[in-house]
Amino acid sequence: MKGELSTVHSVFHVSMLRKSVCDPSYITLIEDVQVTWDLTYEEVPISILDRQVKRLRNKEMASVKVLWRNQQVEEVTWEAEEAMKSK
Repeated sequence: MKGELSTVHSVFHVSMLRKSVCDPSYITLIEDVQVTWDLTYEEVPISILDRQVKRLRNKEMASVKVLWRNQQVEEVTWEAEEAMKSK
């Protein structure tokens, strides 16, 4: 892993530092994270929670509310329905 992180800058600005909270739920095991060669990871859509159609001037845009799972965190975002069909 050391070679993969050689492109990451090792100096951080003081404003980025904050007090540490001793909460075990914030800890992610290194085995659980599957990082690609370009230091990104893939989010997995779990389910579609809602659907809405927004009407613009001359067309309609369909959006879906997606529940994502990335590592051990779940989050919800609105995505274009066409983009989700390709995933």
